[in-house]
Amino acid sequence: MTKHWPLLKRAARHQVSYRSLTQDDMPFLRRLYRSTREAELARVPWSEPEKQAFIDMQFNAQHAHYQQHYPDALWLIIEQSGLPIGRLYLERWQSEHRIIDIALMPDMRGSGIGSALLGDLIEEASEDGKAVGIHVEKMNPAMSLYRRLGFETVEDKGVYDLLRWEPVS
Repeated sequence: MTKHWPLLKRAARHQVSYRSLTQDDMPFLRRLYRSTREAELARVPWSEPEKQAFIDMQFNAQHAHYQQHYPDALWLIIEQSGLPIGRLYLERWQSEHRIIDIALMPDMRGSGIGSALLGDLIEEASEDGKAVGIHVEKMNPAMSLYRRLGFETVEDKGVYDLLRWEPVS
């Protein structure tokens, strides 16, 4: 599998770049992960230390799972003007580019950056004649973005849908 970084054409217009994840990024990644779970946390009657312990446990489990099951993935930090604003975990398979995870900090959501990043990933996969796949929680607000970009549900996985974008043949 090729280990080159994803295309940055549309996203570069937002001063976005990638760099490899390092151990020093773990505190940022925990904050980012928590930001994706705030709606759930708001519904539970836990204390702040209990919420943080839950987040730490879930983050650690997710990170270990990703590392184990996607050994050839790119583990990238998304930066804007040199500051971390998100993450992209991507593995390129024979027939598909699988987005393992993509997330932006709350203040970056809705700014067009996610759409630009996904557009670049779609363009790269299309040039390779490959599909793009991603698991997305059914209640994820970004679901409408995926639909707008042409992703379709190919499998119902309970809480998640497996979405796929297919190149036009």
